[in-house]
Amino acid sequence: MDIGTVGVVGLGNMGLGMAATLARAGFAVIGHDIDAARRGAAEATGIGFRETLREVLQGADALVFSLPLARDVEAVVTASGGLLERADRKVVVIDTSTSDPGTSRRLAVRLASAGHGLLDAPVSGGPSGAAEGTLTMMIGGSEADLALAAPVIAALSAKAVHVGPSGAGNIAKLVNNLLVAAHLITTGEAMRLSEAAGLAAEDALRVVNAATGRSAISEVMMPRWILPGSFDSGFSAGLMRKDVRLALELAAATGSELPLSAHVARLWAETRDRIADGDDFTRMADYRAQQG
Repeated sequence: MDIGTVGVVGLGNMGLGMAATLARAGFAVIGHDIDAARRGAAEATGIGFRETLREVLQGADALVFSLPLARDVEAVVTASGGLLERADRKVVVIDTSTSDPGTSRRLAVRLASAGHGLLDAPVSGGPSGAAEGTLTMMIGGSEADLALAAPVIAALSAKAVHVGPSGAGNIAKLVNNLLVAAHLITTGEAMRLSEAAGLAAEDALRVVNAATGRSAISEVMMPRWILPGSFDSGFSAGLMRKDVRLALELAAATGSELPLSAHVARLWAETRDRIADGDDFTRMADYRAQQG
């Protein structure tokens, strides 16, 4: 089935960028956000802002969700007068939120019973990747739903990996972000050690990034947001804390013992007094910050 109109629910840092990318790709884009103040920014990029969620859920050929929490995703999917009550065509939801696998699986079953589809498709690449259409998407769901949503996914991403059935995308994202959370801490500590011992962090990074200690933190985040002290990646510490919590909840549910990851989670929780939830998550690797 052709997709002419894409609805985007959640027009924050990520959702607005994705909506603008879809508009540039030739889709008619309609969007909704609980914050009506997002209308101006949306309309400036060619997005048709809708006052009610129902208008988007009823008027789109495909849907993209960019929401903070699993409960927000569930609330939108089950909204009265929304998608579960549509019978005019099959609509695939591409949920780019970082949610929990259990919620995604449950909602996928419910949508399928109503004739629709759900792909859990969390993303990596930040607001710049959303605005440029260069996201990496890790996708869980059926092959049939993936094929229907392919034009939208192609517009949003530079790389899309179908990792398995419903829930698999969220598992992959939680695993990825658990590593990111740990790498921010270890890279920041390594740079603090280097500076304390008399070697500038910039010089240490030249070696790390040419050797085996490198990571996305040392190669991308350090030079772009941490060394300059801008700390404006667009992803909050609160969202990372949420992702770490979800990863540890998944570990508990599966009986997985993760002692180092549990300590990482404690460190993220214990730093709220100096890195607020609204602060940029890259502050966790600020080797210049006073510790304690």
